Amino acid sequence: MLIDHVLELRTAQQNPTALVFDSPHSGTDYPDDFDYACDFKTLEKAEDKYVDDLFEHAPDHGAALLRALFPRTYLDVNRARDDIDPALFEGDWPYEDDLPINPSNRSYAGIGLIRRLLSPGIGVYNHKLSPIDIKSRIDTFYVPYHDALEELITTTHENYGQVWHVNCHSMPSSSVRKGAMARVDPSHQPDFVLGDRDGTSCSIDFTHAIRDFLKSKSYNVAINNPYKGVELVERYSCPSIGRHSLQIEINRALYLNEETYEKSKNYQKIKNDMTNLIAYLAEYTQSQLIPVAAD
Repeated sequence: MLIDHVLELRTAQQNPTALVFDSPHSGTDYPDDFDYACDFKTLEKAEDKYVDDLFEHAPDHGAALLRALFPRTYLDVNRARDDIDPALFEGDWPYEDDLPINPSNRSYAGIGLIRRLLSPGIGVYNHKLSPIDIKSRIDTFYVPYHDALEELITTTHENYGQVWHVNCHSMPSSSVRKGAMARVDPSHQPDFVLGDRDGTSCSIDFTHAIRDFLKSKSYNVAINNPYKGVELVERYSCPSIGRHSLQIEINRALYLNEETYEKSKNYQKIKNDMTNLIAYLAEYTQSQLIPVAAD
């Protein structure tokens, strides 16, 4: 399934599994009406560059792969729909009955549903947005992405009785240096951070299965530090009924040059390891279905 400029969903052509991947922040199709005022190279560095490509072989191993085509700086589907920054627009919000705004601390920091800041002091725009523009972005981009992911997870759960969802991201190396593990032992800066919202969004076995696989490849792995998972992991998970969601963050320094944003010489190794992780999780999820089928 393809919705131009919005999303692409690829599913397995044979031997489908109860495994779903999504990459919400790797889109590079910048809408004509974005009208940003910042330097593009700075804007581009907010992307989870190449993450969708790192997991592109998911359908070859029976898993589904959903990816956003638009950039996260235009609209971030990993935020609540009402997490709208009041500083983005002037005047009254005219959609109070249908969509009352409810800004979180992320919006007040300039990184809510629609980003206002790239970093402290570096704004995305030199003008205010209109409420109708904000609502249009939600209707055109946010709603279809969430509808597609919700339907995918719900249908997979109905078909198998369980579903395992991996929400795929990348993180700047500077952010992992701030984590508690790195502060205690800089030699153990995480290559990957797994977020299961402190054990509430998936079974601990699923988290540990991914952790142990990555550690077997000699990667340093942290859990919930400094990333626990946000909207896409929280909204669609319910481990008690077999709906498991986990966020995975990959240290960008592993696979790209963080200054030029070009692929590094290590890129293919990381991609191969992610493909092997997909194959491993396909086998893992199949093994977890056997007891269910036997009941």
